[in-house]
Amino acid sequence: MIGLRVMGATMVSATLIALPAPAHAASTDDLPFASAVSRATHNSYSGTISGARGSIVHQLDSGVRFVEFDVWSGDYASAGDYRIGHNSAGNQVDHTGGNPAGDHLRDWLTAVSTWSAAHPSASPVTVLLDLKDDPTARTSYATGNLAALNQEISDVFGTRLVRALDTSGALPTVGSLRGRVVTVLSGNATARTGYKRETGSNPAVAINAAGKVVEVHDNGSGVLWYWTGTYGTDGKLTWQRHGKYDTGKNPAVALNNDGTLVEVHQAPSNNNLWARAGHLGETGEITWSAAAKYDTGVLPSVAFTDPATSSFREIHQSQGNTQNWDWKGTAGASTITWGAHATTSDARFPTTTATSSGRTVKVSAGTLTATTDRAPAARIRFPQLSFVEYQSGDSAELKDGALFWAAPASNKSFITSARQSGVTARGWDFDSAALATDPLANFPATNSPDADWYKTLLTRPDAVA
Repeated sequence: MIGLRVMGATMVSATLIALPAPAHAASTDDLPFASAVSRATHNSYSGTISGARGSIVHQLDSGVRFVEFDVWSGDYASAGDYRIGHNSAGNQVDHTGGNPAGDHLRDWLTAVSTWSAAHPSASPVTVLLDLKDDPTARTSYATGNLAALNQEISDVFGTRLVRALDTSGALPTVGSLRGRVVTVLSGNATARTGYKRETGSNPAVAINAAGKVVEVHDNGSGVLWYWTGTYGTDGKLTWQRHGKYDTGKNPAVALNNDGTLVEVHQAPSNNNLWARAGHLGETGEITWSAAAKYDTGVLPSVAFTDPATSSFREIHQSQGNTQNWDWKGTAGASTITWGAHATTSDARFPTTTATSSGRTVKVSAGTLTATTDRAPAARIRFPQLSFVEYQSGDSAELKDGALFWAAPASNKSFITSARQSGVTARGWDFDSAALATDPLANFPATNSPDADWYKTLLTRPDAVA
């Protein structure tokens, strides 16, 4: 039995019970997911343009349980969605046979979701998203970073999504997963790595009385990024949105109970100090004001001193000695009004630790992590809704903990090694029976799923449908 939760727009989740396995599938229900073999297609959206697959619905109706979509993020801001295609967005996308009329990813995922919902006794459908460019280069949710991809996956598949974060060690049996959908990220290695973790320097954090959290850091090269999240009832943090917001170093942030925030930082190559106001919305997105220079110095810090009036205090060190200086101010959602300014004997405010209403959060640099008063250190990263594929030639970091491995079907030694390691193996361009290994790839991803040789090969005791 699996507990599954749904991440909605505000990251609220609820626990559901896995569907019972149908009696007619008892012969394969007890197979662990990593021991089962499924019919699989390569470049599933291409239909008959390149290969002989038929439509997505035809593939699923014919027993295919693994489909692949090549995903492009470059047009997200203008298109309002990711686009699919082979060598470019829209390339080799077959719109016939009932396939979606366009190339927006959401429409193609919805076609899979609709079929899955109508076939609750079917073995799980695995959807591979081959990232053809790098969504981590997109600077915000609005431009198509991985937070937007996570949201789209959650929106489309809802309660039937098997989330990687709910999986410990390995996926369970086929029977316990019937009627579900598994998503796997493939393709661009930088994006796959960025989904698993983020690195950063000089992190700073703030938390308010409602348990809303904002983290800011520089990337070690003068670029500033933020994360937003929530402190849960279990003391764990769930991160929602992520984006680039400026250039600079040594940032600090304060967050008021109404969502108003103040961010301060040093310029990337001199001692100018800059500040901006902002507002944290319910979705976790921050609306930022423009930054403005307010002083010179180093190591700025900031904290709200009167939540009722949004009064705050900034303390930084002189660039020439150890003397601290402070500013007092008032923040609005898009404005800062500066007041008194003087030297002070007070210490700078803590930046890597924040406390509010009995909740404490601490952040650490390098591979960014956050610790709370009730939860151990965990990576600051996107909620792991999808599994991350490891491919032949990838880094050890991508291999670590990966439950899905892949290589061209011609790389038989890699496929065999994966199966012997107890993980799920995909071999793409599986277009000849001569490419079969022993054990066979779990997902022999072919361009011709209706070919007699392929159907004969997939008539085996460990094949599921």
